[in-house]
Amino acid sequence: MSHRTVLVTDGEQRASLALVRSLGRAGNKVYTCSTRGRSLAGASRYCVDEAAVANALTSPEIFVADIQRLIRDWGVDILLPVTEASLLVLLPERERLAVCVPFADADSVRSISDKAHLLEAAPSVGIAIPQQRVIRDTSEWAALIEQGLCFPVVLKPARSVAYHNGGSVKLAVRHAATRLQLEDEIRALDPAAYPVLVQQRIVGPGVGIFLLLWNGELIATFSHRRLREKPPAGGVSVYRESIAANPALVARSRALLGLFAWRGVAMIEYKLDAATGTPYLMEVNGRFWGSLQLAIDAGVDFPVLLTQAALDERPTPVSHYKTGVRSRWWWGDVDHLMARLRRTDVELSLPPGLPGRLGTLRDFFTLWRPGDRNEVLRFGDPAPFIRETIEWMHRR
Repeated sequence: MSHRTVLVTDGEQRASLALVRSLGRAGNKVYTCSTRGRSLAGASRYCVDEAAVANALTSPEIFVADIQRLIRDWGVDILLPVTEASLLVLLPERERLAVCVPFADADSVRSISDKAHLLEAAPSVGIAIPQQRVIRDTSEWAALIEQGLCFPVVLKPARSVAYHNGGSVKLAVRHAATRLQLEDEIRALDPAAYPVLVQQRIVGPGVGIFLLLWNGELIATFSHRRLREKPPAGGVSVYRESIAANPALVARSRALLGLFAWRGVAMIEYKLDAATGTPYLMEVNGRFWGSLQLAIDAGVDFPVLLTQAALDERPTPVSHYKTGVRSRWWWGDVDHLMARLRRTDVELSLPPGLPGRLGTLRDFFTLWRPGDRNEVLRFGDPAPFIRETIEWMHRR
């Protein structure tokens, strides 16, 4: 791989840290930026320098200008936006930025990020989706409630980032186990959340299929299953394990990306129904994901493979990797434990089948098993964990 200068945005993200470490070890000069200037990824020994930039959500035009300045000052060859907000702001500015941004075009990213559109397309390639109704505005709730729902249900805004009244809003998934709880959640919805998907709740483990496509070629394949999440009912994985990729699910996932003329990395997230084993599509993230370090530890170095593909260096496709490798985000796992101990299963909207409080304590204090890796703490690069620990303590 030829050595380049790379700028990784959103340095506070764990995916950014994985990118910095991977590309820095490969011999590239890697820089990062964040809204605070001092960030998780910026603390890494593999980061040459870091800088503060405007918030992509609240000040997109200033953010683009800041990125353009850093590209010029640091002589950047490759720009890697990490969050959806940064990606959606920077992709339309490719020509203006005049550097390699190795992702799909802005329209494809917007389209695949729209859960309503995505789940409408998925059955055409043989992918199962949860039973759902799409609520376009507040006036449609009354009729849906009167028709009756099979609880529990999940309320998902079609987009995780919405644009409303000249600004941007980050939106979250909500759960409702009863009609009364549903009515409370409806009242709490931001007006920018619509359209909202009202889905049956699929109970079972979360499984991710991770792919890198470039010019129609499958460059990399990886899969993991979630072991613990934050919040515990479903969210960001804090402990996960590499597993063998299901060939049929890989084929369908690749076909799904093909519907969107995809190129670049993508995480296709499924829930396996505990009763039937059927994989149901949850969403697609068309960017680097939070648990990226696990794939790298297992032998699939997505950052290096993506940059090689984007620079026409024809990387050797990777589909074999180590299974049984587990990655633990320590402070995220602490948050998971605290939530389980402080709140009831009902308050947390937990699905059946999860361990109780004693089981949660036992699992947490099993501090290491063969195959375990700490995601952030690396003894050859300890500063990010130290910085993360200080910030975690300050938030408490």
